[in-house]
Amino acid sequence: MSYLSLLYKHTNRHRAPAGIALATALCLSAAPLYAAPSPQPTAPHTQAPKEAPKDFQGAAAMLPDDAVTHHTDTFAGHKISYTAHAGTVVLRDDAGKPTARIFYVAYTQDGADPARRPVSFFFNGGPGGATAYLHLGAAGPTALTFPAGNPTDGANARLGLNPDSWLPDTDMVFIDAPGTGWSVPTDPKTADKTFYGVKQDAQAFAKTIQLWASTNGRLISPRYLVGESYGGIRSIEVAAALAQQQNIMVNGIVMISPALDMGLLDTSNNILASALVLPSFEAAKLAMQHKLAPETAARQLDEAYHYALGPYLSTLANTPPTGDAAHDFYQDVATHTGLPEDVITKERGMPQPGAHDVRSRDGRLYTLYDATVSIADPFPEGVDNSDSPDPTLAGFGRAYGSAFEHYASKTLNYQTDLSYELLNMKVNAAWDFRGEGEPVAHQIPVLRRLLALNPTLRIFIANGYYDLACPFASARWVTEHIPVGRNRISLHTYPGGHMLYIRPDSRAALSRDVRAFLSP
Repeated sequence: MSYLSLLYKHTNRHRAPAGIALATALCLSAAPLYAAPSPQPTAPHTQAPKEAPKDFQGAAAMLPDDAVTHHTDTFAGHKISYTAHAGTVVLRDDAGKPTARIFYVAYTQDGADPARRPVSFFFNGGPGGATAYLHLGAAGPTALTFPAGNPTDGANARLGLNPDSWLPDTDMVFIDAPGTGWSVPTDPKTADKTFYGVKQDAQAFAKTIQLWASTNGRLISPRYLVGESYGGIRSIEVAAALAQQQNIMVNGIVMISPALDMGLLDTSNNILASALVLPSFEAAKLAMQHKLAPETAARQLDEAYHYALGPYLSTLANTPPTGDAAHDFYQDVATHTGLPEDVITKERGMPQPGAHDVRSRDGRLYTLYDATVSIADPFPEGVDNSDSPDPTLAGFGRAYGSAFEHYASKTLNYQTDLSYELLNMKVNAAWDFRGEGEPVAHQIPVLRRLLALNPTLRIFIANGYYDLACPFASARWVTEHIPVGRNRISLHTYPGGHMLYIRPDSRAALSRDVRAFLSP
């Protein structure tokens, strides 16, 4: 799941009213399963294990030395020799004491000019999601592919060469957030305060990027950030922290299925959020009726957007309709969304995307992250929303964790007894969404300042049609309300859900569009 994105409710006063998710949702694959053998390093370089540094104890001391391997592969007709470096960056406090070992995997093209070769820094979201989703789902040299005949079958997903890797166009550094993947805080008791918050997280990522770029002579390279789901918010905050704390300006930001502001996801309390998710419901309905053709999709999505922001939103904002007017309104919403009218009536015209009665239809349970993908509903008679499993979050998306452990061990020669924390719910539950003097941090003002202060900053936003967690309409709405630099934000939509790249055709299209973005 591209990255797995997840929607949570946060009741703590330091939390957002409704959280978003852990960077990813799986898309339905329509192409044949690509089941090539897992690629092996051309000339692996093995490093003898050393005694753990005395600075580290506990889990932090269990991480091995960095591993460097050399590879040659062909992507989109381009034969590339590259070096993979799997290891850690050490973060320290003001007194020089280590606070975390941050795990990363860097892919750099051999012999490239660092002044001209772009380098992109990747992270997922959650908060609490590791970067395995983007790494093995979208951009890395190896991809995890799900069976074409059963895209929810995580047990039979297979690793193979990624024909749509971004490596021909950029060096890549995949970074796991503290508490996720193999990024380990040195003191678990203080990790919440040190790392698990909007501003603390951005500071940690900015320092990690600065350390890697400085150590590897890449401060002169074109620099990009790539974030998925909460990684959208993270990318904005990290770009600001890089500029203000590390004196590093980025050239561009790529956001995949991004959350751009927590309030725009809070369908329980914000009627604008309810309006912005409606076009994704409609897109999923049209797709399942085989009425969303490539040549008509743009027009259909535009019509859905204007209905949602027009008649639908104005009805929600006014006095609630009653009698025949209410019946007509609920019937109209049911027609647009494809949801049963009784469910729409029960939800008073504002279907909650994560609710069981919204996701459960005809014995099938649909995922929040792709409203066209479903499994057999384990509770067709109905169940409390908190007990209703999401097919992506609790099901096939989990395959990314074990797949990455295998890939790291066999291909990257990075071996550890530590389990890879694909989705750390403790991090998610502990997250502090406050800003500087704000009960909840808002990123749109930060984005506006970034675009004004950095007049060449460009932003690429990719969304899946059927994503109910971070709907495509929210990115459009935010972009339309940016006063400076709106022409430097490009919007792209693809068939698929939150993890749109799980569909091979959409992954290939995303790769082509990113290539154009990186070579303006």
